[in-house]
Amino acid sequence: MPTEAKEAQVESIRELLESCTAAVSTDYTGLGVQAMTDLRRSLRERGVSYRVVKITLTHLAADAAGRPGAKEIFQGPTGIAFGFEDPIEPAKAIRDFVQRTRSPMTIQGGLLGEQILTAAEVEQLADLPSKDDLIARLMGQLQGPITGLAYVLDAPISSLARVIQRKIEESSVESTA
Repeated sequence: MPTEAKEAQVESIRELLESCTAAVSTDYTGLGVQAMTDLRRSLRERGVSYRVVKITLTHLAADAAGRPGAKEIFQGPTGIAFGFEDPIEPAKAIRDFVQRTRSPMTIQGGLLGEQILTAAEVEQLADLPSKDDLIARLMGQLQGPITGLAYVLDAPISSLARVIQRKIEESSVESTA
């Protein structure tokens, strides 16, 4: 018979699985208390929450959330990074933490919407540019042709203005001489 505390944990994990845009499952074996605190702080700053979970409860929550395939990425000592805005952010945040601290933490897999990702796919996801970078690149691509057109249309007028200005300067030099 499950206790109320365990039922509450299953419900909490289910809600997180249903509401997140992406989740990254990690094996946190070998992380000390200070490293875990540093991890949680760095993830929180990026809008990602991290939760250490029990596997059996997480499997129940995955079934309840309608994502039974997610059970394959939750194995052993597991912590899950949940992202609620940018789907790339949990993967980037975990990868950046591991690289910065040389932590023994490993990525087990991930969820991106309804899709289950392997550890390699999560690494590829972390290598993608952020949403803001992609928007900036798109805006640059859109503005490039428009800027070029503006220069092409402006060139004849600018050239005419320079010719007139030189003619005025020449006539003023001749009149003073």
